[in-house]
Amino acid sequence: MKIAFWVVFVVGCLWVAFAPHMHISSPPSITVKVQQPPPQTEETQQPEQQAAPPSGGEEQTPQISPAPNEGVLVPVVPEAPQTQTHPGHAPKIAIVIDDVGPDLKGSERAIQLPAPITLSFLPYAVRVSEQAKEAREGGHELLLHMPMEPVGHEDPGPGALLVTLPMNELQQRFENALSSFTGFDGVNNHMGSKFTAYADGMHMVVDELQQRHLFYLDSRTSAQSVGLKIAKEQGLPSIGRDIFLDDDPAPEAIRKQLEATMQVARRKGYAVAIGHPHATTMDVMDAWVKEAPEQGFKLVPLKSLVEGE
Repeated sequence: MKIAFWVVFVVGCLWVAFAPHMHISSPPSITVKVQQPPPQTEETQQPEQQAAPPSGGEEQTPQISPAPNEGVLVPVVPEAPQTQTHPGHAPKIAIVIDDVGPDLKGSERAIQLPAPITLSFLPYAVRVSEQAKEAREGGHELLLHMPMEPVGHEDPGPGALLVTLPMNELQQRFENALSSFTGFDGVNNHMGSKFTAYADGMHMVVDELQQRHLFYLDSRTSAQSVGLKIAKEQGLPSIGRDIFLDDDPAPEAIRKQLEATMQVARRKGYAVAIGHPHATTMDVMDAWVKEAPEQGFKLVPLKSLVEGE
């Protein structure tokens, strides 16, 4: 018994002494990598949504927004403007030359322009019937350029419609002008920033045009004009001017206004521009009427726009 006790005692001591130094294998550890989202900085944040360009009006300049993670500016293309033309149809432009008649040399140059150009004759011009006949035989569409009272002291010429005149006198003056020559398809105002804002007078004008089956072009010499509004309310075929070409008679200024006319035509499908028989205007027009079709525009008489052709 004693021998067995000592054997067990010795073995136990040896185990205590050497067991901590023995190699014991352990199961392999497993490392799990958890992917954390990258911290957001100015470069990784989403760009703010661009506001939609305002509709109508001028062409809008493309907006610029930064692309994420890149130092590149990306243009945001504005929405395509709505037009009144069918796809593949050329935008239409009607050019009206006002104040034709008194300046015989300028009038002759206007008459020599290609036939799509519309000519508007003043009723008091010298030999207006002869000039109008020559223009009509040359294929031009004709208008009566009716003198109307402006704001201020500028003289619109003899026989003008004035807001201070009684209605019977206004009607007589208008009838005299309407009989000054023949062959015109419509009427537009000469000056008239004051008279076209006079509702009673413009009702008379519209009534007379309806009886004669003529259309009305509002030259828009005033933002207060009610002519176009009254014409549309009464169902008279009518249209308004978009661009004045030669308020500044410098050739470069006229070319810029023609560019503006083409922009309007691209945007809404057509444009109406008014110029005058000045030498510089005629010089620019001589070249432009050849260039416009090459740039994809169609020159048309004003009546085709009024009738929606």
